[in-house]
Amino acid sequence: KAPWCIYNIGNNKPVQLMDYIDALEKTLGKKAKINFLSLQPGDVPDTYANVNNLKMKFNYKASTPIAQGINNFVKWYKNYYQL
Repeated sequence: KAPWCIYNIGNNKPVQLMDYIDALEKTLGKKAKINFLSLQPGDVPDTYANVNNLKMKFNYKASTPIAQGINNFVKWYKNYYQL
């Protein structure tokens, strides 16, 4: 066994792409330029974080709503890069 572990800290429920884009638009105050295409090779129709190990080991489950998480990240990013 490895002497370390990596834990996925994320939402274990899928978020619709348009909900994610909407949250970004609201936080940034900009409208996204969207070009809808059919699924491309390598695209994954659904994905989400498997947080079972984190929950079992630490009894922890992330609870930040996607809109709040995006808002927090954008604030951090703008501050860090002094934008």
